[in-house]
Amino acid sequence: MKITYTARKVNLRDNFKERTEKKLSKFDRIFSDDAVVNVVVTLEKNRQTVEITIRDNSMVYRAESTMTEMNDALDKVCDILMRQIRRNKTKLEKRIKSGSIDDFVIQTPDDDIVDEEYQLVRKKQVMMKPITVDEAILEMNMVNHSFFMFINAETDEVSVVYKRADGNYGLLEPAAD
Repeated sequence: MKITYTARKVNLRDNFKERTEKKLSKFDRIFSDDAVVNVVVTLEKNRQTVEITIRDNSMVYRAESTMTEMNDALDKVCDILMRQIRRNKTKLEKRIKSGSIDDFVIQTPDDDIVDEEYQLVRKKQVMMKPITVDEAILEMNMVNHSFFMFINAETDEVSVVYKRADGNYGLLEPAAD
């Protein structure tokens, strides 16, 4: 795995990088050597946020945690990633080396994760017209939704605006891989 570090308003020490690499080495058996890991550490007031995104082929796993200590946040993020992998164990087995995930993900008695099938309960067609990002945010807020799909007037591509947990907005745009 190729690990990239980004530090915002903080200097990363070598021991944090070593600890991160040791924690992420647990995932080596699951992801290929071409996997790309982005580690973003942000300092805001007394809180430190660690965000890890793992991209491998078409799989993307992302977790984020905010705590007073960056090492505690790193531990929490790794636990969240582990839970995501457990939850998607059956889907992962079809995409990666079978058998190796069983060695990696050992169900413990306190795990209440159940293999679940996704059930589509509603299908909705959306009329879309070219509008700007600002207009899309306005429409999203008017219908009181947390996301809104539209055709971006600037790019003529289907895009999605969404409301983030911090109250700001995000934009999803298609990209060829």
